[in-house]
Amino acid sequence: MKDHGHSQEEVERRIGDPPGRGYLRDLVYGGIDGSVTTFAIVAGVAGAGLSPLIIVALGLANVLADGFSMAAGNYSGTKAELDDIERLREIELRHLQEHPEGERREIREILRLKGLDGAVLEAATDAIAQNKEASVQLMLEGEYGLAGVDPHPMRAAVATFLAFLIAGMIPLLPFLLGLDNAFRLSAIATGMVFFGIGALKSRWALTPWWRSGLETLLIGGLAAAIAFGVGTLFHA
Repeated sequence: MKDHGHSQEEVERRIGDPPGRGYLRDLVYGGIDGSVTTFAIVAGVAGAGLSPLIIVALGLANVLADGFSMAAGNYSGTKAELDDIERLREIELRHLQEHPEGERREIREILRLKGLDGAVLEAATDAIAQNKEASVQLMLEGEYGLAGVDPHPMRAAVATFLAFLIAGMIPLLPFLLGLDNAFRLSAIATGMVFFGIGALKSRWALTPWWRSGLETLLIGGLAAAIAFGVGTLFHA
């Protein structure tokens, strides 16, 4: 895990322009779902003994349609989250104007819970209460539990779609290329994608890369096994 510097310039730059929650969740979510759902179709159709052409057709339809659906859903969900933040921000701005003393008490309580007391608490409360934007940001965090950086709906949607598209195409490649033992190669390639996504996301966690990779591989493999098992029930 990459550490960060603590010089005055580095601290000011990092705190003044925080990166927000990033797109790790969107990339992992899209990548895992893309590979799981596409290989689930591959496994189900292969289990039913249908032709590779059907596998490719259904797989491509899934990658494009389900990928767009996921991106649209993520956009709508993130946009709703952003709209809610804006709604709460307007409420707090109105409360600062209509109930300044009550809002000051809220600011004081939030700061008290952060460990301030005595003269320092009162001075900090006065300083923040005189700044509307600082007051709103503090109350969004302390009163509603919201982060100080707004999400970006379109970026989240694009990250989800691209991850879904890239990961979802990999189970189809052996069939698109007309390779022998296409299903076996598809299963191996998809397993590698599962493990790779898990290993990659460990970079932002305390879990060892191999354990995170195996965990994701197990989750994806279980979904694929269920799909293949269901497909075999319809084998001619």
